[in-house]
Amino acid sequence: MEWEFNSYYTLIAATLVLLVGKFLVQKIKFLRDFNIPEPVAGGLIAAIVLFALHEAYGVSFKFEKPLQDAFMLIFFTSIGLSADFSRLKAGGLPLVVFTAIVGGFILVQNFVGVGLATALGLDPLIGLITGSVSLTGGHGTSGAWGPNFETQYGLVGATGLGIASATFGLVFGGLIGGPVARRLINKMGRKPVENTKQDQDDNADDVFEQAKRTRLITAESAVETLAMFAACLAFAEIMDGFDKEYLFDLPKFVWCLFGGVVIRNILTAAFKVNMFDRAIDVFGNASLSLFLAMALLNLKLWELTGLAGPVTIILAVQTVVMILYATFVTYVFMGRDYDSAVLAAGHCGFGLGATPTAVANMQSITQTFGPSHKAFLIVPMVGAFFVDLLNAAILSGFVSVIKG
Repeated sequence: MEWEFNSYYTLIAATLVLLVGKFLVQKIKFLRDFNIPEPVAGGLIAAIVLFALHEAYGVSFKFEKPLQDAFMLIFFTSIGLSADFSRLKAGGLPLVVFTAIVGGFILVQNFVGVGLATALGLDPLIGLITGSVSLTGGHGTSGAWGPNFETQYGLVGATGLGIASATFGLVFGGLIGGPVARRLINKMGRKPVENTKQDQDDNADDVFEQAKRTRLITAESAVETLAMFAACLAFAEIMDGFDKEYLFDLPKFVWCLFGGVVIRNILTAAFKVNMFDRAIDVFGNASLSLFLAMALLNLKLWELTGLAGPVTIILAVQTVVMILYATFVTYVFMGRDYDSAVLAAGHCGFGLGATPTAVANMQSITQTFGPSHKAFLIVPMVGAFFVDLLNAAILSGFVSVIKG
């Protein structure tokens, strides 16, 4: 038996998940100390409850997926609308270095996956599915590559395995990012910051670093900002159909981000429009939290328990490899400073899960230890643009070697 929830009930359930997560983080010192994002804390409790109901009564739950996707698109639009070219120049060499680090990890992730799959007597393609297909790539890449593996190479159940592995990565990407960064920050002796009202006013233009900061917006600014969001989403809808026929088939969220960048910089540079960063920030952070809550509501733990033992071993090893890589490669080569620790948390987020998870990880750190403009500039750009391009190229090379 399946219980299906429409968009209204899905939204209610997601907000309840966020309230539960907020309560848990406030009351449980462990969650605060390890900077576990509130959507992850509440979402895991919800997933466990749904799993218990499924095991006891055989009922499954289906929440409105298009609503979850819509909030993801709104989040990426907010990233684009916040990307002023004058700020993007600050990316420079660190952006290039971080992109190279991410590319190196994709290679490591696939070598680990293929190597372990081969050693455990599995098809090497399963190593790719439990590598960058599902982990760095997430649900979208799993849904794209899975059917191809099934039809072209006869790998039965590749899509389901990819989705389950991506869900595993989404959860653990949110669980390990905060603790990894917290350990690095504690080693450098940095103390938590107190955010006074004056601090909030002085840093009013900082976007996403501190999601809980009070931001004053008016009805007028909210309506004008919503109009810009709508324009970006409409642009993405048009381009998503156009690129399938004439260009590379890019994910729709990339067009949302690109549209936001274009609109932001045309309005500010050509027409001298004063952008409402506070409103963009509020809509973006709310959408991020709701997206993560809905993603975890759709987490079917009974599907994960059905994973074969060898696959579970591969995913567990991949999690350990991510922790080690973020600690000894990402953190070290990005400068061994506070910004590099926040970048390490972000890399854990999209190295195992998705860019929204990366941003949530970084927010959980910056909310406690202060802003990191460098990390919040670099991670969304790399996670939204460069990761998918690098991953597609590397995966194509691995498949050609394995099956060539």
